[in-house]
Amino acid sequence: MAYEFRPMRLGDVPTVRRWLETPEVRRWWSDPAVDVPVQVDDLDDPQTRMWIVSHAGRPFAYIQDYDPLEWPMHHFGYLPRGSRGIDQFIGDPAMLGRGHGTAFIQAHVDRLFAEGAPVVATDPDPSNARAIRAYRKAGFAAVSSRETQWGPALLMVRVAAPLTSAAVRSSP
Repeated sequence: MAYEFRPMRLGDVPTVRRWLETPEVRRWWSDPAVDVPVQVDDLDDPQTRMWIVSHAGRPFAYIQDYDPLEWPMHHFGYLPRGSRGIDQFIGDPAMLGRGHGTAFIQAHVDRLFAEGAPVVATDPDPSNARAIRAYRKAGFAAVSSRETQWGPALLMVRVAAPLTSAAVRSSP
């Protein structure tokens, strides 16, 4: 399956808000009024890159990647420099349960590795079995569970090249 990733634009905000209001997304993401950038400056923020994902020309998902070392006290702040964190959702309910989550996550992570990221990390809610299954299929491994400033999280990583297990399993 081929996926296209394009930077999110201000014109995408209504679509992403609508996606955030669907029952499956709303269950795991908070208030759409807070979670969607509404200013051009937010879309150009170098800390978080926001993408609209399309398949066969049809936009259906959102993914963001960020540098966890740029966030004070981030639970992935111990990862090697250049690592990226990711968060995403499928906004079009018709695209759920068809393998798209795993496939577009893999495609995006491969892009991040090609850019030089040594590790890509994510932190789904431990009770979000669908997301955890998609991440595992995309090559992520669980390293720990903990309470974060955003709530309970299962910390998961995918490593580009061999690292010591201590580099991805321990934090200060």
